[in-house]
Amino acid sequence: MPRAVYVLALGIFAMVTSEFAVAGLMPQLAEGLDATVPQIGYLITAFSVAMSFGGPFLAVPLLRLRQKSALMILFGIFLVGNLLAATATGYPVMLVARVISGIAAQAFFGISISLCVRLARPELRGRAIAVLMNGLMLGTLLGLPLATVIGERLGWRAAFWAVAVLTVAVALCTAAGVSGAGHGEGGGSLRAELGALRNPRLWLAFVTSTLIIGATFTLFSYVNPVLTDLAGFSAGSVPLLLVAYGAATVVGNTVVGRLADRYALPVMAVGLALNTVFLAGLALFAQLRVPAVGLLLGVGLVGVTMNPAMASRVQRIGNARPLVNTVHNSFITLGVILSSLLGGLAIDAWGLRAVLWLGAGMAVAGLLTLLPDALRGRSAVPGQGPGAQGNTTAGADAKVVETLTIGS
Repeated sequence: MPRAVYVLALGIFAMVTSEFAVAGLMPQLAEGLDATVPQIGYLITAFSVAMSFGGPFLAVPLLRLRQKSALMILFGIFLVGNLLAATATGYPVMLVARVISGIAAQAFFGISISLCVRLARPELRGRAIAVLMNGLMLGTLLGLPLATVIGERLGWRAAFWAVAVLTVAVALCTAAGVSGAGHGEGGGSLRAELGALRNPRLWLAFVTSTLIIGATFTLFSYVNPVLTDLAGFSAGSVPLLLVAYGAATVVGNTVVGRLADRYALPVMAVGLALNTVFLAGLALFAQLRVPAVGLLLGVGLVGVTMNPAMASRVQRIGNARPLVNTVHNSFITLGVILSSLLGGLAIDAWGLRAVLWLGAGMAVAGLLTLLPDALRGRSAVPGQGPGAQGNTTAGADAKVVETLTIGS
């Protein structure tokens, strides 16, 4: 595995730590910015919306640059956002800071994935994406608790100063550790990038990714009340359970990364099927603590850990260039936005358990979006026409999906 892939994962870790910092510092931010807790919650929404809709637009002017140069520019923009947050004099300034940081983070994700694929040998690309995505998992496991502790001990501004320092350190590591990648070609022309987005199958793959992440985040967005109100755990035990959840995501991400290159479609099918079972099971048995913990860890194993398989499928159908990866990540972020929005509406209408049934329903919908590619793979003749390699792999994927379907 190229060392540069691990360096890029550090960049993802810095971005995710900043993204989650607000969630861990809501009371302190509300007091310091003279705002309400719901208003602080809107800062999380603003970051996600900026990622989903602003990231691709920022990626476009960076397409002709070498990817390492583009990353350094994005580090600079992200640093500005966090410095603005650390010195914010009021809520409007903090809102602008979160939007700037969110846009830069999304473009960084897309270009990092593209560069990661270029750096790794073809047989290691899925595993390389898994290593990169471990930056996301570790952001959940370590970044959020660290930012929360720093904010509680030294004040919320200190948490954003810490992220700013981390950003500078990772940027320096990237400048030194990803030097060999700076001599490759850039992302390509805008026309070539937009041409890949005309493929309807690619948009269907984007929708699948939205539903996979949306199903998972219906639980994760409301995990605290689910664990305390439904399962009866004390508030003090929730952080420990979240650490266990984060550890499960690291394990699942590693396993999926080893399978993603050859079995992207069946991996996602199995993951969605299991997630349906885990979420529905949690809706039914959340009041039983031991099963609830097991089901929570199950969602951790097969939820966001599908990222390497999702990326592999998108790159097979489209390409591995920055704009496709950035748009893909925008759809992933859209899943987070929809899960929190629809989850809130479901809770208001039917109660807390409804959010878990909503997640199970989204997972089933995700399974249905896999059927066209599975059927296409069954009818494809390997070795004929453009994209034969993708069809061969899709055919293998479809056989596994067919076997799983018959078996179930």
